[in-house]
Amino acid sequence: LEGKVAIITGGASGIGAAAAKLFHENGAKVVIADVQDNLGQALACKLGEDVCYIHCDVTSEDEITNLVDTAVAKYGKLDIMYNNAGIVDRGFASVLDTPKSDLDRVLAVNTTGGFLGAKHAARVMIPQHKGCILFTASACTEIAGIGSPAYTVSKYGIIALVKILAAELRQYGLRVNCVSPYGLVSGISSRNSINPAILEAFLSEMGNLRGQVLNAEGIANAALYLATDEASDVTGLNLVVDGGFSVANPSLMKFASPFHLIKAIGDGCRSFLGISFIAMMCLIHKIQKVIPVVSSKMQDKC
Repeated sequence: LEGKVAIITGGASGIGAAAAKLFHENGAKVVIADVQDNLGQALACKLGEDVCYIHCDVTSEDEITNLVDTAVAKYGKLDIMYNNAGIVDRGFASVLDTPKSDLDRVLAVNTTGGFLGAKHAARVMIPQHKGCILFTASACTEIAGIGSPAYTVSKYGIIALVKILAAELRQYGLRVNCVSPYGLVSGISSRNSINPAILEAFLSEMGNLRGQVLNAEGIANAALYLATDEASDVTGLNLVVDGGFSVANPSLMKFASPFHLIKAIGDGCRSFLGISFIAMMCLIHKIQKVIPVVSSKMQDKC
């Protein structure tokens, strides 16, 4: 990425921060965009030369416009727009339990924010006849049931954006791709009430590539590939980075009957008999593997 200019939204923590560091190490001038000002400024200072921070709420078109225009004014061009900013709602909500306010909030950041970022990046890239627009989607676009309805809908919207933009912008030499990670302990999850160590153990247990725990650096490496000239012929791709989760899990924990049994105790409950919700799910997963008959009987009762 030597000499290239990259904007990374949601760049102050998690996948975005890992991408900012990796892109900078590979020669890019990086603009970190986020609403977490303290984290963003600290990261920019840590990375040093050719890195700056700009406050940007991706749901505001005015702020997105300012972000892109400021980057171009500072560095003279824009080569890479990585629309990574994202939020989650309640991880185990159902369609019937999802308030419209939650849906609106998640769509505004995850989908509309990405749309606006791509729109204004394309505005300055088209005259250059080159550029790379990236998104962070999710493995929930490959297999149902691993994300809330609002979150899943928002990420499917990103896949649609990638395909539409790849088709529309190809005539200008612009490439559009996305990375879809399986669950990982990132900036989003760390802001929730789930213990990161327990979450990591749960994700590792549910994964298929044994001995591997997906992390932000792994996703950043995938984004780096798509941003480089090595991917010059790649556009319209949803690059799934999930350790094989989406190809080898025939049933999902969310729809397993024991989940409904726990959920019946009370929506929003994060602990049961002093055990965290995720830890309980891990325990159930173990039980289902060892004693499938028990799971079958519980399903009949549910």
